Amino acid sequence: MSVSLNYATKLTVVETLEANVPGAAEVNRRVTHDQFNANLALSAGTTPPVTKVAVFQKALAAGVGTIDLTALTGTNGAAVDLTGLKVQAAKFRNPATNANAITVTFGSANGYLLGGSAWKFILEPGMELVVFGNDKTPDVDGTHKTIDLAGTLTQALDVEIVAG
Repeated sequence: MSVSLNYATKLTVVETLEANVPGAAEVNRRVTHDQFNANLALSAGTTPPVTKVAVFQKALAAGVGTIDLTALTGTNGAAVDLTGLKVQAAKFRNPATNANAITVTFGSANGYLLGGSAWKFILEPGMELVVFGNDKTPDVDGTHKTIDLAGTLTQALDVEIVAG
């Protein structure tokens, strides 16, 4: 099995200045903000590398759940263990059909420091978060491997994790 990732983030904003800008025709009053967009093609041979992927929906039980990066379920039920790898990219999406927010944070036991030692995101229904590690995240190991989820009842979170 080989893994490749096309990582693209795009937030292109066109700002139209007021009509009272001296010497600027209407077409010249538009400023396009697009210099922070990214488009990368990654594989096992690139820096950063990507070699494993797990895409799944994590259901909460009694409003809580834990993602163990050493025991993920991948395509067709295949076991995916990210031990020794770095999370290069991750996407967490709270489906719009959920009724409540889901909090995504470092694990209380053996927490994975995806965003430092105290990271936490609260995703309301319909919200999503994409993280690009760029080979700067820690290696997954026995003491750095869990991501905790907190929400309501049996809601589920869409998760995509790519490591290398």
